[in-house]
Amino acid sequence: MILIDADILVYRVGWSCNEKSESNAITKMDDLIEDILGQLSADKETSHYVLYLTGRGNFRTEYATTAIYKGNRKDKEKPVHIQLLRQHLIDNWAAVVTEGEEADDAIAIAGTKHGDKTIMVSLDKDFDQIPGWHYNFVKKKRYYVTPEEGMLFFYRQILMGDRIDNIIGIYGIGEKKSAKLLEDCVTEQDYYSKCVEMYDGDEDRVIENGRMLWLRRYDGEIWSFKGEE
Repeated sequence: MILIDADILVYRVGWSCNEKSESNAITKMDDLIEDILGQLSADKETSHYVLYLTGRGNFRTEYATTAIYKGNRKDKEKPVHIQLLRQHLIDNWAAVVTEGEEADDAIAIAGTKHGDKTIMVSLDKDFDQIPGWHYNFVKKKRYYVTPEEGMLFFYRQILMGDRIDNIIGIYGIGEKKSAKLLEDCVTEQDYYSKCVEMYDGDEDRVIENGRMLWLRRYDGEIWSFKGEE
């Protein structure tokens, strides 16, 4: 099953066709989707596909206390044809529109439920916390994330934050430093404890970032650290 992040497609096609006609934008969207499906057609597990769009509401907003979730996007310009393209995907590609969560969550839930029978298609690095098959349709790169790699990436995100989504991390910690800080961690307890240490013992900040960054693995999930069994 191919699980496609249609939010990415809307913005990518939308910006590229911002000064072009509606028909041009729709044609380019259809061509892009068909190209993605064609790239994956050799995969025996990819006979079915689902496109996901983010709808209304987002559970993360009620857990964001340090900064407004995606508050830095409020006044940003959007592609001219964004609504046209979204409706086209709903009407002609049976795109699923989420409620109360993001398309990313719906994809992660489906990817977790169906495991290696799925491949998650996006350009969003956040998906690298989800174990399973992934596909970058620009680089034409198919790759696999193990549970260990996914956990490491998630805890690195907690330290770094995410400027795009207005999630505040620790100043000065980026890709390289986050990896270095967590390189000796083995268990999830190790990762969690190191993050708490780096936030000067402030568990609330670690939990807040975790809840902002965690992609749901099942319906209604809110992330929390369970500790060692």
